[in-house]
Amino acid sequence: MHKKNKAPSLAAPDEFDDSPFPDPIVMPIEDVIDLHPFAPKEIRSVVEEYLRECCTAGFTQVRLIHGKGKGVQRESIRALLARLPYVQDFADAPMEGGGWGATIVSLDPSRIDPAGSREP
Repeated sequence: MHKKNKAPSLAAPDEFDDSPFPDPIVMPIEDVIDLHPFAPKEIRSVVEEYLRECCTAGFTQVRLIHGKGKGVQRESIRALLARLPYVQDFADAPMEGGGWGATIVSLDPSRIDPAGSREP
């Protein structure tokens, strides 16, 4: 999972207008994302947009770092993953990749909806 791709990038959606930053925050798309910097209410939309961009970039496997804690974010993310048509499978990361504090997601880029519909 060391494939890196400089483009495209993930920009924060307009729904976060209370951001202290005047411009969208652009993040390079890589095969791993640490979700700790995001507010809990943003996690699901960030994960969905990240996975869509990963599919568009041709990634077939990525790692989501959500942390261990009580497992609330982990379960919320996995409920979302179970409903996304381009997610083939997901599981705990190996111990050296975060164990149950991270989720490995297998993607099928051919199943991405070109219309860009979002999960409700």
